[in-house]
Amino acid sequence: MATTRTAHTAWEGNLVDGKGLVTFDSSGIGEYPVSWPARAETANGKTSPEELIAAAHSACFSMALSHGLAGAGTPPTKLETKADVTFQPGTGITGIHLTVIGEVPGIDEAGFVKAAEDAKANCPVSQALTGTTITLTAQLG
Repeated sequence: MATTRTAHTAWEGNLVDGKGLVTFDSSGIGEYPVSWPARAETANGKTSPEELIAAAHSACFSMALSHGLAGAGTPPTKLETKADVTFQPGTGITGIHLTVIGEVPGIDEAGFVKAAEDAKANCPVSQALTGTTITLTAQLG
């Protein structure tokens, strides 16, 4: 069954001096301020589209990797995934780097890296971001 998730942003002012508020409608988890300085300079307690993409990508990748490992008979005990989304003002998003450290009984390093590469290629968020270079570092912890 298909699902649709919704968020919205209310923006006031121009790009450089304006500000916005992102609201997570589907989950109701809250409202988060956004601004150009928080995106292009220092976060200062505000989020950015790139941070939101990083959150989505790290969660999706972790789910895909967990599913793949379990399907191969080696379910993970723990996966810790970080997504670094690089934004260059004037250019846009220039890359995403995923770093995952896993605790996976019954698998060797090569098998874990192979499973992580498969998850990187096939998680729905990676597929939605195919116009961006996505790199990966995977290791057992």
